Amino acid sequence: MKYHVHNAVVIGAGTMGASLAAHLANAGVPVTLLDIVPKDAPAGDKAARNKIVTEGWDRCIKGRPANLMSSDLASFVKLGNLEDDFEAVASADWIIEAIIERLDIKRQLMARIDKIRKPQAIVSTNTSGIPVKDISAECSQGFKQHFLGTHFFNPPRYLKLLEVIPTADTKKEVTEFISWFGEYRLGKGIVLCKDTPNFIGNRVAFGTAAFALNYFIENNYTVDEVDALTGPLMGHPKTATFRLIDLVGIDVWEHVGKNLKAAIPHDKLAMPYLEAEKPNKLIATMVERNWLGNKTKVGFYKEVRTEEGKKEFWSLDLQKMEHGPAGKPRFDSVAKAKDLPELGERMKVFMAESDRAAQLIQTLTYQGFQYASSILPEVADTPKPIDDAVRWGFMHDTGPFEIWDMLGVAATLDQMKAAGFVPAQWVADMLKSGCETFYQYKDDSKVGVYDLSQKKYVPIPRTPGLVILSELKRAKKVISENAGASLYDIGDGVALVEFHTKMNALDADIMGIANEALDRVEKDFAGLVVGNEGENFSAGANLFMVVVAAQQGMWDTLEQAVATLQNLNMRMRYSARPVVVAPAGLTLGGGCEITMHASRIVAAAETYIGLVELGAGVIPAGGGTKEYMRRIINPLMRVPSAEALPGLMKVFEQIGQAKVATSAEEARQFAILGPADRVVLSRDYLLAEAKKEAMHMAATGYKPPAPENIYAAGRDALAALRVGAWSFKEGKYITEYEGVMAAKLANVMTGGDLSKPTWVSEQYILDLEREAFLSLCGNQKTQERMWSLLNTGKPLRN
Repeated sequence: MKYHVHNAVVIGAGTMGASLAAHLANAGVPVTLLDIVPKDAPAGDKAARNKIVTEGWDRCIKGRPANLMSSDLASFVKLGNLEDDFEAVASADWIIEAIIERLDIKRQLMARIDKIRKPQAIVSTNTSGIPVKDISAECSQGFKQHFLGTHFFNPPRYLKLLEVIPTADTKKEVTEFISWFGEYRLGKGIVLCKDTPNFIGNRVAFGTAAFALNYFIENNYTVDEVDALTGPLMGHPKTATFRLIDLVGIDVWEHVGKNLKAAIPHDKLAMPYLEAEKPNKLIATMVERNWLGNKTKVGFYKEVRTEEGKKEFWSLDLQKMEHGPAGKPRFDSVAKAKDLPELGERMKVFMAESDRAAQLIQTLTYQGFQYASSILPEVADTPKPIDDAVRWGFMHDTGPFEIWDMLGVAATLDQMKAAGFVPAQWVADMLKSGCETFYQYKDDSKVGVYDLSQKKYVPIPRTPGLVILSELKRAKKVISENAGASLYDIGDGVALVEFHTKMNALDADIMGIANEALDRVEKDFAGLVVGNEGENFSAGANLFMVVVAAQQGMWDTLEQAVATLQNLNMRMRYSARPVVVAPAGLTLGGGCEITMHASRIVAAAETYIGLVELGAGVIPAGGGTKEYMRRIINPLMRVPSAEALPGLMKVFEQIGQAKVATSAEEARQFAILGPADRVVLSRDYLLAEAKKEAMHMAATGYKPPAPENIYAAGRDALAALRVGAWSFKEGKYITEYEGVMAAKLANVMTGGDLSKPTWVSEQYILDLEREAFLSLCGNQKTQERMWSLLNTGKPLRN
């Protein structure tokens, strides 16, 4: 591949530009972030001349949720301005423009870039509304061949969608490279778009939202009702409708709506609602009052403090334009549907009901289908890009055509027509041709999609080399399975253990399959991967089993369960074959402990990992405390004359405060990931990369580590930790019982009742872990904490 990105330049340090620079840093790409020089900034005063870019970057790194995956990654970003530091463009492999949405200013910038860019340098615009071809219209042919649109969604760290928009002049190789780089290196889902107004994601979102907002007002739906119905019930995020607009910003919403209205006068379905008086007046009034959403703490919701100091969010009465306490809407149809786990089943309930909730969901669904069908083939040749854009750009569980397939295309078409929503003619033509769904299915998996130009199904392209467990299951590659876990042969001498309990909580079934896997791998395979395709790797132990066993006095059962986890982890650590663990999402408690005992970790970038056991009233007892001691205290105490206390305090703090790393990169700072462990930004590639790592380790002569003793600091260190816990208790930072738990943890961390510092075996610390765990389980306050987590999902500070 002749293109590469060894360094990049982002021009524009606004919200999107700075966030893009941060995400390139997340991917390990050195990047220079540039912006304009303030008026009247004196020559030679670097701080004054970089004021705008510095302020933009500062906002970015202080923003929440965090744009950088680790504070250490800020070192990849260099700041500069467009007058003194423009030469950075000359050496950049990728130059991304993210400046104000004005064609004249963008063209002026492109002319400057055209003069100094390397011949192979790729230039892209992050415009969301200006035609891409117009931006490069006055540039050289070589520039045009290396120019395209790359429309990221904000914040780029968290939203998967990247719309790639080539022009007629863009080289095919450039489009292919940026698509590959965006997917593999940046972790994006790529949607190739035509150069049409607002591309795909925003076109669908605002074309349907304009109708929806008008419908809510005309039919007197409240903000509370709308957000109760248009969130997870419909497979949408919890932000639903009005919370999402508050998040985006009311002023931004107004701006995008105006731009779209100017760009699509030909869109007969969207224009009447983009021009509708009531919603436009509502938005204009809110902007006039500076009710801009989250950034001003008042929008469709208003942040207020009660007399007791409690924070509440009051909702806006759309008729009176006043905020008041939020209501709790109740509907019969919601009661029937809310506990159904599958979106298709919930939607079928709403399609069959007739109360106000069902009417709203039916209307939005039918109009969404109508609008999505109407913009094909203008924006794409198949339904798939629309579905991908909606899922990846707006975090919906499914796209409109996927839902339509769930409900039945022909039956829903009749219902839509009866309700006054007539989709594009091509839908009826598709049905007449014998294609009864938008996607072609094989064993519940999509293998093809209807192409409007070819009037038939075309294959959905596959990325070679991916590990897809559903396909392995159909190919009869399951070696062994039970209710909690499965063992697969994933090819090339590698096996894989998949957890599939609720939240992938650890139980006896998982322990059984994992131990069987280690037995088989030592005889028949070169390596083992532990990973899954679930949202979370593992939320930890099965807390219900633990608290019930404790309350029933089943101490032998409980001790055996803890010992089984400890023994499994030690088997993994010292396995003759490499064991690669691939965590993603929540990786807590026992899930973290399994990860820490891997031969190598290949983690998804968005891995939220930590030892959180103290929140449940116990200490880590699957080897987690021991591993922190081995990783943090052992290296320190091999330095002559070193003091143990700083290392002990770090471990004490991380476990005692139940700290969770908010990314895999931050987990390196916690000593959960080590220097040799890898981070993969694309979750789609995670299992494949873990498999490659296992193969590489096996091929290069993997040997397990030698047994390692643990430094136990003894009584003096124990006394120091107890004093620290006492001072926290006296200062009201922790409760009386949290002081008890801290004392138990300190006892394990210092080796128990040792008269002097001693190097002890790993098993010695494991025995102390297990003893402390069982002791705490017998305390009523620990049991209360466990029930609180099970019943409310929130820790109890008793």
